[in-house]
Amino acid sequence: MPALYFTENEYQARLAATKVEMQTSGLDTLILSDPANIFYLTGFDAWAFYAPLFLVVAANEDQPIWIGRFMDAVSARDTTYMREENIRAYPDSFVQSTTSHPVQPVSEILKERRLDKGVIGVEMGAYYYTARIHAEFVNSLPNARFEDAELLVNRVRLVKSSAEQTYMRQAGRIVDAAMSAAVEKCAPGVRECDVVAEIYKAQISGLPDAGGVYTTSPPHFCADERVRTPHGLWTDRPLKRDAPLNIEIAGSRLHYHCPMTRTVFLGRPPDSYRRLAAAVVEGLNTTMGSIRPGMAAEEVELVWRGSIAKHGFEKEARLGYSIGLGFPPTWGERTVSLRPGDKTVLQPGMAFHCMSGLWLDDTGIAITQSFLVTEEGNEPLTQFERELVSIS
Repeated sequence: MPALYFTENEYQARLAATKVEMQTSGLDTLILSDPANIFYLTGFDAWAFYAPLFLVVAANEDQPIWIGRFMDAVSARDTTYMREENIRAYPDSFVQSTTSHPVQPVSEILKERRLDKGVIGVEMGAYYYTARIHAEFVNSLPNARFEDAELLVNRVRLVKSSAEQTYMRQAGRIVDAAMSAAVEKCAPGVRECDVVAEIYKAQISGLPDAGGVYTTSPPHFCADERVRTPHGLWTDRPLKRDAPLNIEIAGSRLHYHCPMTRTVFLGRPPDSYRRLAAAVVEGLNTTMGSIRPGMAAEEVELVWRGSIAKHGFEKEARLGYSIGLGFPPTWGERTVSLRPGDKTVLQPGMAFHCMSGLWLDDTGIAITQSFLVTEEGNEPLTQFERELVSIS
């Protein structure tokens, strides 16, 4: 029997919701290439997205059709609920070939199933849907009209089921443990890479009752002068005394992510840095205290903006974004952002990373919070103290 992470009924509900959105968008067929969306609708879980990988959802088919490299079809049988006839593969001769492309046999499968006509939605901006793939589809399926359906399934994913929320809470406990391991290892003279090694160990070990899996992104580890950069990586240099360090990581439970960022100061922070930290923490706590269902995403950002403005600060980048299921290269869902102009209404079951940080010309600080929207307000997904971490 396949090792499903959710019940087959839940997968069927996701498929039904996707078909409703397809109908609203006037799509007869949907071709997915985002591994997160393929996982969401089928449970398929293998590192198979290095080669063209597709899931075809048709309005008149009761199951999707998985199409990938022949050797990865084994994983489709092991991790999905789909019938054998809906697990299709292309030969190895099409993999990284200079004379042919996997879309060619994929198109033949679509013709065989009479899905080569009508309006076909594709994920034009997805990381794994390349210009070459699109050109091949257009050339191979001349009787179809292609429409952009990049975020159709991503939007279906916005409200998490009870089972998904359970995985996200477990991811929150994993990232709590990983951040604790990082802080415990941090000290002047310790190499940055050795701290990151402890993070990786904690992320993958997970919890006694729930192991972790790889996260979509490596740890962002920005020490000393690199604290001004939000997405820098570690080096093998030793940590310096009297310098700040930003650590952004996530816990991942069955690909459901809970991110967190904390700033660590190795030594006694100067008063100016303490004031900066106090402004960020006050802004975060004020914002978290205001979040409730029915708010617009832009209203959440406005609370934060007003709080830090009292201290003379302004953040140009968005305050946060929706999170949940993620595959490389991002744990963000690429849908809702906490920023001006985003009028998405918060609903119970949505999840976000409140990315409350400030990157200034000469320094930076980030103390963040991931949360679920609940019927009453919000539920923090991590318990790590929302404060500047000082290591003397």
